[in-house]
Amino acid sequence: MDGLIKLMNGHYDAPVNLGNPEEYTIKAFAHKIHDMTKSNSTIKMLPSTEDDPKQRKPDITTAKRELGWQPRVAVDEGLRKTIAYFTNELHETGEIIPTGPQASRPKPKEDE
Repeated sequence: MDGLIKLMNGHYDAPVNLGNPEEYTIKAFAHKIHDMTKSNSTIKMLPSTEDDPKQRKPDITTAKRELGWQPRVAVDEGLRKTIAYFTNELHETGEIIPTGPQASRPKPKEDE
């Protein structure tokens, strides 16, 4: 959020990457989240989309130079906070409602 606030309140108006410069594959990230949540779900490998980036390691040089910004929260800490938020949300409301374009709820598995 700090990076977005600095970008909105600053004078720099060109594209800038705000993200953690540690690189993870989607598979590694999925397994990390799976382990942290102690999930019993199955991770499915699906084909990537045509516009799927091959590298997920943002170059934050511009953010550092123009905004004086760099991440202050490590990936694991951010994931712990996010998992805690959604765990609490699920406990308080009983469900997590997907939002955004083409949002959908997971379909229940049919009895076999």
